[in-house]
Amino acid sequence: MAHIARKRFGQHFLTDRFIIDAIVDAIDPQAGEILVEIGPGLGAMTLPLLARIQPLTVVELDRDLAAKLRKREGLEVIESDVLKVDFGALAEAKGQKLRVVGNLPYNISTPILFHLLGFVDSVVDQHFMLQKEVVDRMAASPGSKDYGRLSVMLQWRYRVESILDVPPESFDPPPRVDSAIVRMQPYAEPPALNPALLGEMVAAAFSQRRKLLRHSLGVWLAARGFTGHFDLQRRAEEVPVDEFVALAQSL
Repeated sequence: MAHIARKRFGQHFLTDRFIIDAIVDAIDPQAGEILVEIGPGLGAMTLPLLARIQPLTVVELDRDLAAKLRKREGLEVIESDVLKVDFGALAEAKGQKLRVVGNLPYNISTPILFHLLGFVDSVVDQHFMLQKEVVDRMAASPGSKDYGRLSVMLQWRYRVESILDVPPESFDPPPRVDSAIVRMQPYAEPPALNPALLGEMVAAAFSQRRKLLRHSLGVWLAARGFTGHFDLQRRAEEVPVDEFVALAQSL
């Protein structure tokens, strides 16, 4: 019996062979690596990946799909909400860092990205299919309309690049949005800072993105007794990631 996509899981199944092959080529899995796929669904990407690398670990919340996947040789199935998976413990159990891939459910893609940020030291790289609009925000440069909190909070820790656009007709059912593949590579030597503090600071900076920073970040800095210099006569979208990082380090 065919699997019916479940709306509450944000399921859209990838069916375009050409796109699938392009994604697997971009990931380029090699023997001996530990690959973890989030949301394998009906196995559109899982099976081509499995043809190149075994064992393959998959994280699937839908119990019906998890049961089907368990019948496949070479697959290790973690039946769980991805937001509850401890990727650090998984990497430790495997004895090496993970390569994480997946067609992320669009309704919870940002929480998944922030969840994985907490385990970045256990990851080699990440390749995800996401809503194109989200990928554009992740990879955006300062000064563009897409540049915002998500851009800064990911780019301080990863090299982020959009590598492939995926049209709606590549899926069943077709989503109402365009999709894209993003590649995220953690920096080997990230800046030393308090991520929670950076997050709070960046949220304050972008809380009134149409106004100059003195109305938002300026107030936040003053409340912390900041006496250093930071140009607040700009909008948040004009400030490069490294300047936000340097400010967080100085606090």
